[in-house]
Amino acid sequence: QVQLVESGGRLVQAGDSLRLSCIASGITLSSYTMAWFRQAPGAEREFVVADDNWNIHRTYYIDSVKGRFTVSRDNAKNTVHLQMNSLKPEDTAVYYCAARRWGGTTSQIMRPSPDYLYWGQGTQVTVSS
Repeated sequence: QVQLVESGGRLVQAGDSLRLSCIASGITLSSYTMAWFRQAPGAEREFVVADDNWNIHRTYYIDSVKGRFTVSRDNAKNTVHLQMNSLKPEDTAVYYCAARRWGGTTSQIMRPSPDYLYWGQGTQVTVSS
């Protein structure tokens, strides 16, 4: 049985930092493209960042988080992290990790789709001003 479990979300103030974790069981994350999505109150789910190690290592970030968020892997612990610095109120959302097989195009990787086979239940990040 495959399971992704996110943790690390909490209430913080603008400018603070958080480190989210996504721990997998039932799959080996080093064989998957791993992404973080988020869903703000009243909004649709959106792509945030992805780490793709197929062929060559690539990372993908939306413009609003470049320079602030960093995705990384700890393969020994079968875990993916999202380091979030300089948090802003607009970062407030439920953050989800998701896994898909290697080989997607940039546009495919940067959108939620059934090709993301596994999803966590999310962790709430709230940034106050």
